[in-house]
Amino acid sequence: MNDHRVQGLDNDEVAADWPAIGDAALAWLRGRYAALDGDCRVLWHSPRPFSAAALVECGSQRCFVKRHGVRVRTPGVLEEEHRFIAHLAGAGLPVVQVLHAHDGATALEHDGWTYELHAEGDGQDLYRDLPSWTPLANLAQAHAAGAMLGRLHHASASYHAPQRGTHLLVARDDLIRAADPVDALRRDLATRPGLAAYLSRQHWEQDLQRAVLPWHDALAGRLQAEPVLWGHNDWHASNLLWTGQDPHATIGTIFDFGLASPASALFDLATAIERNAIAWLATDPGGPAAHPDIALALLAGYRQERALSAAQVHLLADLLPVVHLDFALSEVEYFQGVTGSSANADVAYHTFLLGHADWFGTAPGRALLDTLHAAA
Repeated sequence: MNDHRVQGLDNDEVAADWPAIGDAALAWLRGRYAALDGDCRVLWHSPRPFSAAALVECGSQRCFVKRHGVRVRTPGVLEEEHRFIAHLAGAGLPVVQVLHAHDGATALEHDGWTYELHAEGDGQDLYRDLPSWTPLANLAQAHAAGAMLGRLHHASASYHAPQRGTHLLVARDDLIRAADPVDALRRDLATRPGLAAYLSRQHWEQDLQRAVLPWHDALAGRLQAEPVLWGHNDWHASNLLWTGQDPHATIGTIFDFGLASPASALFDLATAIERNAIAWLATDPGGPAAHPDIALALLAGYRQERALSAAQVHLLADLLPVVHLDFALSEVEYFQGVTGSSANADVAYHTFLLGHADWFGTAPGRALLDTLHAAA
């Protein structure tokens, strides 16, 4: 019986969709990875919901074992992330080390699961016990996070690879770049049956026309002119390890490239601001609170490493209300088509997709956008 608990969509704790990694999985992996030689024990199970992951100790070595349902990640799709990580490592970025199996592979499939192993990262996981998308704790960390993202984009500018082989739980920008997102999505649905099944029960075209298209229209095609660039696309506090708890600690390791894709630098930076400068999961009666000082510190750190024109900062602000569009739909597709949870698909659609766009029309949302425009 699986009694593993993970983070829910409402800042709660729920039963995991995926069983925790146990002795049977480790026994199969042990003969295939040098890092798992000897007696192994699980030290910690990750509370993140979209896969099963655990910190494992084997003798004097520790590594991070991650297991995906093969419908979510095949070895080939995982290797897309791993090649990007290898490129960044070659450029000197402090990215997590992906471990190779004895046959040289970085992802293995077995019995309906896909496995990957990472070395234990350098640094402290200061946000491990906090919900995902918890805002950064202080301005110094925000500045450091922005600067490191700028460094990552310098390194990724020389990386060229095709679009990801899946829509599931990947932060692409296909619909945002499209001249007509509704028409583009309508054409996509033939190859995305889980998403099509869910949207068939919604007035989705009217919903997007009301909540999303006015923000998209404000982009006026400017995003289409931004160069395609691979980004992390999930740049938030809990995907970074820090050299200490001091407010001025630096970033020791960057990890979790699961949402990475070729989008744009502004898309990645806008995602970082949305994830780290808005308390989406806070339970305050007034709704999500904006942290414009965190947004400005992220932006300042980024511009320290990578110049942005005034026009690009204005575009960054205009992009913010729709930056989540493709990923929110990928969550809907995952919950409806993979885990079979219509309730979670409802949260992804109504609270995340539509609700986040609507929030930017509120006073706090408008104020955050005005702050970024003023920073141009």
